Amino acid sequence: MKMDFPQVDLPTEVLAWTNVTEDILNIYKQSCRLQACIVAICTEGSMKASINLLDYEIRPNDLITLLPGTIIQFREKTEKVCLCFAGFSAYCAERINLMKNIGNEYPKLIEQPVIPLNEEVASYLKDYFALLSRVSCNENFEMDSELVELSLQTILTSIRLIYRKFPGENNSSNRKKEICRELIQAITENYKDERRAQFYADKLGISLQHLSTTVKQVTGKSVLDTIAYIVVMDAKAKLKGTNMTIQEIAYSLNFPSASFFGKYFRRYVGMTPLEFRNR
Repeated sequence: MKMDFPQVDLPTEVLAWTNVTEDILNIYKQSCRLQACIVAICTEGSMKASINLLDYEIRPNDLITLLPGTIIQFREKTEKVCLCFAGFSAYCAERINLMKNIGNEYPKLIEQPVIPLNEEVASYLKDYFALLSRVSCNENFEMDSELVELSLQTILTSIRLIYRKFPGENNSSNRKKEICRELIQAITENYKDERRAQFYADKLGISLQHLSTTVKQVTGKSVLDTIAYIVVMDAKAKLKGTNMTIQEIAYSLNFPSASFFGKYFRRYVGMTPLEFRNR
């Protein structure tokens, strides 16, 4: 798989800080692809960021959710800026099924990775991040892996509930974003049975060329890469979080054989399923 952006992960399974300033954010001035899962809240100031090649203005009490695979670049700040965040390494994120925890709100999250929170909800998440910060920065305390996973699942479940109440964009003129949202929704409902781009073009009622061009313009990815992202996310969770055999995982994702699944997985991950499980 071609790595078109530098890959960035966290040095530990969980890392949380309550005072992330521009000195740290400068690390992300160049575009990079996150391997970790990071959730942050802006606590002071405002800044601009590019998330999956789309520009966002981040303001106080904005919630920023960055799933593994997100392309991120922080741009100029308009004033002194500060964030609090909780991050979980790729190794941790791969052990749980992100799709299962986010549920039906996944398309809305992908479309709007930055949303405003009211003061009360923001304060709850800030307190939780502060607790994780005390633990993750304590050299004399090591969180058990199971507790780390539960912490990530708790945050993702909170995000799902927040997005469930969030109205989302209602901009009928932005048809390109709407097509991408509909595509992601269709993939999440059908990825175990259908991985053909033409199937999704037919389901959305548009030509394959129109779908391919639109998805590339909005996300920078092809339709097949978008499908593969969700398939591979499920596969990684099963490889790291269950005792299922490679063949059982292949059949659960409707691959005709373990060999076919292995070739597909290697194409997008760069290693075989067994190498990924054992690393």
